[in-house]
Amino acid sequence: MRKHIIIAGVPRSGKSTISQKIAKNWGYQHISMDSIIAGIESVFPETGIHSDADTDLWENIQYISSKMALFIQAMLDSGEYNECDYGMVIDIFQLLPQHYIEYIDSSVCEIYYFGTSEVTPEQRYELLKKFDTPKDYTYYKSEEENKENCASIVTISKKLKEQCSIYKLPYYDTSYNRERVFESILGF
Repeated sequence: MRKHIIIAGVPRSGKSTISQKIAKNWGYQHISMDSIIAGIESVFPETGIHSDADTDLWENIQYISSKMALFIQAMLDSGEYNECDYGMVIDIFQLLPQHYIEYIDSSVCEIYYFGTSEVTPEQRYELLKKFDTPKDYTYYKSEEENKENCASIVTISKKLKEQCSIYKLPYYDTSYNRERVFESILGF
């Protein structure tokens, strides 16, 4: 594994879970970009970063991704972990393959994309219901909101898979084989 690792992809695909396992097993510093993005949205609205903006979801992800890729590269450039044997494992939703390739130094940072492109929105919703717990943000959403979100997540997953293919980046569908995907990445 490289000095830094990014786990990117759609919500509820296992990004935080595997990031926590990497941090625990190898001593990486786990950074969840969702909290950082929420802070930027709240304190610096002039950036235009707004996860729930009333715009086209894909366009919004592209905009946030272009900004967060630069932010992540600045974090990597900071040298904060140069003297350590470990680095950062970052989990993030809004980082597209095109921006990873364009802005992030892949010689020090590898990336894995997670999605749920091999299921229908209805199957994605059934999986969500099966595994939803009070620790998950979706637990508190209405059935209608979750069904709508599942449809969006499947659509975005398909776009991510397509971009990963174009840019030759690893993409894993975690709909039904999440533990196997984790084992392959963790090397168990």
